[in-house]
Amino acid sequence: MTIYALVSEISPVILWGLNSRQRLKRQLKEIGKESSSQFGKIHWLNDLGELPENSPVLLINGLFLFDNDTLKAVLEHPESILAYDNELVAAANLGNSNQSRQVLDQMLGKRQDLPAGPGVLETRDLQTFDENLRRSSTALLEYIGEKRKTELENKLYGNAYRGITDLVTKFLWPKPAKRVVHLCAGLGISPNMVTSAGLGLVIAACYLFYEGHYGWGLLAGWLMTFLDTVDGKLARVTVQSSKFGHLFDHGIDLFHPPFWYIYWGMSLTGLQTVAGVHQEQMYWLIIAGYVVGRVVEGVFPFLGDCGIFTWRPFDAWFRLVTARRNPNLILLTLALFISRPDWGFIAVVFWTAFTTIVLVLRLLYAVMVRVSRGPLSSWLGEPDVATGPHARSFSIFGATRGAYAG
Repeated sequence: MTIYALVSEISPVILWGLNSRQRLKRQLKEIGKESSSQFGKIHWLNDLGELPENSPVLLINGLFLFDNDTLKAVLEHPESILAYDNELVAAANLGNSNQSRQVLDQMLGKRQDLPAGPGVLETRDLQTFDENLRRSSTALLEYIGEKRKTELENKLYGNAYRGITDLVTKFLWPKPAKRVVHLCAGLGISPNMVTSAGLGLVIAACYLFYEGHYGWGLLAGWLMTFLDTVDGKLARVTVQSSKFGHLFDHGIDLFHPPFWYIYWGMSLTGLQTVAGVHQEQMYWLIIAGYVVGRVVEGVFPFLGDCGIFTWRPFDAWFRLVTARRNPNLILLTLALFISRPDWGFIAVVFWTAFTTIVLVLRLLYAVMVRVSRGPLSSWLGEPDVATGPHARSFSIFGATRGAYAG
């Protein structure tokens, strides 16, 4: 099935290098790739006169800013309009050409009243929990005004952030990364180009750690983790996400961390046995701990509709310091400051072992809960999460924090 789409007006305000029509075309293309079996091919119209008889039409008011979830909601509700403040039509999914003309006239300001017949959607009814971004949010619908340019760019940037991640990505990188994302968007630098630069830094860090150039290796490593934040945010704010980009970025993220720690360890000579564990055994502890942790994360969603870090507030807090790349880099950096790179390696080994044990215990407990109470669900999806006993945790993890957009 083909869905015909028409943008009523184009806002003159440029957000992250895109006008409203360019953004909407990229968004609907992205939605079509994600949901090819659900939504048909999008054919863009210049005028309603081009609409074939009895064909569905998606009317979009280009003076508004949408996120993908908002547009999906409209596509999922035939014969409906999305209202803004109960007065303006922001979008409509219609099959009646007469109604389409009435709605378009309302969008263009030629009539005041909303047409009778179609159901009315409002964004407050479109609260969603995004497991991929590990946060809950209300569907985005904002009027685009020149005076709101910075505010709206901040919203788009903030909405590109994971709610639950490590402490460096969550608290340190957002503001400087925003400046670099702005620079990349202005220069036309693509997310995949940023990811490719990150891959070069991954390889450089491996070599530098192996050669014992810890300071330069850490510089390359930290810069890589920073670019790892930049590429994802750049892809989302400029609507350039792709399957290849996702695999490219996440493939690098998945495989490289243990090699950094092992190459660091291989540069050390005469490392003493610690708690009965020899240096070579430490390498295997790193690999085993990392693999088991990843397996636990991959298995956990089979127990319900959430991941291990989005199940309960404890898991979100634990994700801040779990032995992944950035927390481990902190340990290595602190050790280098006191000129004890061997202590840094040992700390990574045993912190990896400890946090992996915690993850395994959480998985076992979750299995028991699944058996006794049914499928698991995330605390972020609970109705009173913003005001209930977990309100403090929700303010940190549940939605985009203001600091991300400042």
